[in-house]
This record gives sequence, structure tokens and C-alpha cells, in this order.
Amino acid sequence: MNIVSIIFSLYVILDLYTYFGIRSLVAKKNRIWYSLIYWASSLFIYYSFYRVYQLLNGGAIFRDTSANIYLGLFLTALVGKLFFVGLLLSQDVLRVLWGGGRFVKKSVQKKEELTPLPFLPKRRKILTWGALGIAAAPFFTMLYGITKGKYRYTLNNIRLPFAQLPKAFNGLKVIQISDIHAGSFDDPDEVARGVQLINDQNPDLIVFTGDLVNSDKDEIDPYIAIFEKLRAKHGKFAILGNHDYYGLPDDAEEEKVYWADFFEKYKKMGFQLMNNENAAIQIGEDRIQILGVENWGSSRYFPKKGDLDVALQGVAEEDFCILLSHDPTHWSRKVLDHPRHIPLTLSGHTHGFQFGISVPGFKWSPAQYRYPHWLGLYEEKNQQLYVNRGFGFLGFPGRIGMWPEITVIELATV
Repeated sequence: MNIVSIIFSLYVILDLYTYFGIRSLVAKKNRIWYSLIYWASSLFIYYSFYRVYQLLNGGAIFRDTSANIYLGLFLTALVGKLFFVGLLLSQDVLRVLWGGGRFVKKSVQKKEELTPLPFLPKRRKILTWGALGIAAAPFFTMLYGITKGKYRYTLNNIRLPFAQLPKAFNGLKVIQISDIHAGSFDDPDEVARGVQLINDQNPDLIVFTGDLVNSDKDEIDPYIAIFEKLRAKHGKFAILGNHDYYGLPDDAEEEKVYWADFFEKYKKMGFQLMNNENAAIQIGEDRIQILGVENWGSSRYFPKKGDLDVALQGVAEEDFCILLSHDPTHWSRKVLDHPRHIPLTLSGHTHGFQFGISVPGFKWSPAQYRYPHWLGLYEEKNQQLYVNRGFGFLGFPGRIGMWPEITVIELATV
């Protein structure tokens, strides 16, 4: 409640400052119309904040897709006004300093020796227009992110050579998706388009690396028929992410029923769910092993159910292994130093914080200050990790720069 009150108070201050800042650019004869339009739109933003508060207070912020538009609009308005007010304030600070200097000078000199000037000079319109123009950039960028960016599915093709890979698997096409977060989707047609894009790649194998839902198993129900259409020659495999545990009831018997129903949903979509398990993919006399562990995250708030030792049971020493593990911290904390060499681990979880820059040769996101391995390919101790930025979205109902990713991995022999 304290955080909500602080955010609301901050927004009111920004809103008033923005109103008067823009008003100074409007001709006097048009200010009545300006005021009506500004406060009508502002009232809708306040209503959006109220709806977000209701959903948050009712525990439905990640379950009700109507939260997308309300939260998105409020955050977009908040960030836009932060930029505008920040730039306007810098000009106003200079005005106050100038006025203070005039006041001091006036107090030590005779009044007639000073040219009469106002205590505060007027804002320079060109600077105010500049502040408005600069603030428009993040405003419209965020608006794009919550309307188009969240479904801007992007193919990322990478070729990974391995000396240990059996020859029969040279050229095997593995598609990885992660972090579906079905409870956030608000457009089944766009989701279906993403699924079709995956099928268009003609994958040999599809792997999903966790977080099917936000906080309740039934969020996936409207999309089961869509994801069931995914096709791969050698099967579809999935693991759990931290969010997949959040809907568990407290009662032990009810928990069993919950998991049974949840696992059945994976079967309906054609996925083999791997909870600390392994599965062999055979081509001729050659084979590789797909390992899947439950969620393991270094944060104290995340489940630590993943057990690589259990997942490796029955796997031959010479088998080439691909590990599916939702949280990339599992790779750095448990996999790298494990006695068994794991050539390739596939993870998700970070979303690239759904905001940042990812271009050839350069990537940046606030995610890098939280996770050492947050996006793309990493290699240590002759083992590789790929972190997918996710298929869906969570929290902020959009994506900016960190578009939803479909990773197309081609395995190759050396």
C-alpha cells in the first residue's frame, strides 16, 4: 500500500507539472479546449491506475488480461511524463538560480541601479518544445511495445558445432521457445501466428524451457488447441519454470489433483514434460539425450526442485546431452562444475527484462545487472548455455527492443 501511495503521489505531481508545462505552449484562446482534452485523457489514466490497483489487491494482476491495457497505459504515461518533467525541471532550476542571483544582487545594490526584471524569467518555449519532443520518444516507443512489440516474434538462427555430437545428428534443427506466460496473452490470433512461424521452420525437435503460465494452470486452457498444432519430427519436450509452481494449493491432496490436471494439459499439447528426467532421441544407431530438470533458481524466492543427478540416471557416459533448465543461474551454480560434462544447456527466465537493445555485436538491458547470463550464447569450461528471451511477456504488458524470440538451433559435428 505504501508503494502504491508513493507511485500515485508521484504521478499526480508529474501530471500537474506536465499540464502547466504544455499549457505554456498553447495560445490563450485555445487553453479551454486544451484543458478539457488534457484532463479527459488524464482521468482515463487515473482510472487505469485504479483498475490496476483493484487487480493487484485482488491477486488477479497476472490473471486478468484487461490488466494489459490499464497497466500499459499507466506506465507509458508515467514514463513519458517523467522524461518531460525531468527536462522541464532542469530549465526551471536554472530559472530559480538566476532569480536567486538577482535577489542577492538587488539586496546589496541600490534599487535604481538595477534594471527592473521579474524574479523568474519566463521559460524559453524552444526548450519546452524540445523537452516535449524528447519525452514523446519514450512515450511512443512504449506505446508501440504494448500494442505491437509484444507479438513481434523474431527468429534467431544459430549454428552450434560440437566434437561429441554423433554424425547422424549433424544438421539437426532444434527450436527453443521459453516463457510463454499464457495468462498475459490477449490476442489468440497473434499467438497462433507465432506457432505457425515455428512450424514454418520445419523443426526436428521443439523444446520449451518453462513458465507456461503466470500463476495458475488454467491460464493455458484457451491456448491448448493452438500449441497442440506445433509439429516436430522427433518430438516436443518441456520443463517447468518458477511461475508454474505459484498456483499450488496449500492442501497436500489438492496439490496432487492440481499437478495431475496441469500435467495433463502438457499431454494435450503434445509435450513430454520432463521433471528431472531424460529421453533418448534415436537416429539409426546414434542417439542423444534430452535432459529436463524442474526449476532451480539461485534466488531464495524461487523453487529449487531441479536435480541433475536424478535427470542423468540411466544416461550412458558417452551420450551427448542437451539440458533443459529454466533459470540460467542453475547453469553457473550447478551444471558447470558437475562431474558429468553437459555440452549444451538451454534456458530462459530473464525475458531480457523485455527492454533493451540486441543487435549483432552489441546487447544491453537492465537484465545484465541482475543476471550474469541473461541473453544469447555463453561458453565456459567447454560447455555452452543459450538463454532465450521468451515467447510471451509478464508484468509490463509489452516488449521494447527485446522482442519475443524463437531460437532456431542447428547442431553440427566438428
